[in-house]
Amino acid sequence: MKKILIANRGEIALRIIQTCKEMDIQTIAVYSEADKDLPFVKAADEAVHIGEPPVAKSYLQSDVILEVALKHKVDAIHPGYGLLSENDEFAKKIEKAGIAFIGPSPQTIEWMGDKIMARKTMQQAGVPIVPGTIEPIEDVEEGVKLAEQIGYPVMLKASSGGGGIGMVKCDNREDLHKHFVSSQQRAKNYFGSGRMFIEKCIENARHIEVQIMGDTHGNIVHLFERDCSVQRRNQKVVEESPSPFLTESLRSKITESAVKAAEAVNYVNAGTVEFVVSENGDFYFLEMNTRLQVEHPVTESITGLDLVRWQIQVARGEKLPLTQEEIMSNGHAIEFRLYAEDPITFFPSPGKIEKLIWPSSENVRIDYGYESGNAVTPFYDPMIAKIIVSDSNRENCIKNAVEFFDALEIDGLKTNTPLFQMILKEEDFVKGDYTTSYLSKKKVSKP
Repeated sequence: MKKILIANRGEIALRIIQTCKEMDIQTIAVYSEADKDLPFVKAADEAVHIGEPPVAKSYLQSDVILEVALKHKVDAIHPGYGLLSENDEFAKKIEKAGIAFIGPSPQTIEWMGDKIMARKTMQQAGVPIVPGTIEPIEDVEEGVKLAEQIGYPVMLKASSGGGGIGMVKCDNREDLHKHFVSSQQRAKNYFGSGRMFIEKCIENARHIEVQIMGDTHGNIVHLFERDCSVQRRNQKVVEESPSPFLTESLRSKITESAVKAAEAVNYVNAGTVEFVVSENGDFYFLEMNTRLQVEHPVTESITGLDLVRWQIQVARGEKLPLTQEEIMSNGHAIEFRLYAEDPITFFPSPGKIEKLIWPSSENVRIDYGYESGNAVTPFYDPMIAKIIVSDSNRENCIKNAVEFFDALEIDGLKTNTPLFQMILKEEDFVKGDYTTSYLSKKKVSKP
């Protein structure tokens, strides 16, 4: 495998390029007009312009991207996360063209991309699932009937959903009537499907995910968990490992269930099994993400491993480099997603970065997508960078993170830095006593 096309943008494209350079693999970047000056375009061995700024006219143009891959005679395509990464039709096209897809099989992507199918599969495999519907809900009256059987509050979700889109909490019948049609329509607009389902809302819960990796030789391992409970709009903003909430016994049960879930679909390459964990320690399967996760550097920090390197090795047909017994977790790591957004409303705040100076720290890793002078445009997710702080223990991580964000210099647009400064000094977070409702109960002072 000597040449890889990266079908993505921003910080994840740059991060993949870095590993490829270390492996002496040439890289082809594709970019939209809006991204022509970003670091990943400059870092690739070759870069090809593929369209106008909107994703539908650039990064979601699967046929155009495949055409570039064939023209440049690449050996493989890495989809990163988001965009086309969980598009089974894209994966099928790539494989049909004789190019390796650095990810799981198209069939696995299809199965797990359908949340209803995923729930059925996990239930059959003996992995606990959140109480709720197994078949899609056709209309609101059917939804109301099922919700009353399950008991409010419930979560109304899109079967093909992701990133919190098409998901809404309903506390009663009136909420369900209010949100059903609009959520269904939003799901149709984003995912092309209006299939909905209902799950019991597990309140005061933790969102725990387990990193898994499988190869084509039947080996599947986990690389421990990440606690992703600090969220806004059902989207993660702070992730850490080990989880300050889990006991060793519960950690073992959850990671074993994640491996069982991966085995149920003969999982190959990198993926994540997500669970919701109740206050009393009951845990349930939420979904399987058939790709590399935004927060994968947390796992890399505690294991000392390069997951992108592992992905490439698996795509080349190699066995996993380590067995389960050889994979160790050391120290602690916390990732902060730095967004161009209002820290109070969480609304995107695009604009030009007039100044960006990263504080120097040996315990901080920065996976960035922008530099001073670049513009964060309204066309894409407004994440500027991921800040990953690691140390021997959680207390030191928090101390290092406080120093980092207090010294960070970024001008020209709003960012969520004040949010992190608040969280890092807030008593419940410092104690590790937080749930998925944490941010909805905390107030950020105006900067």
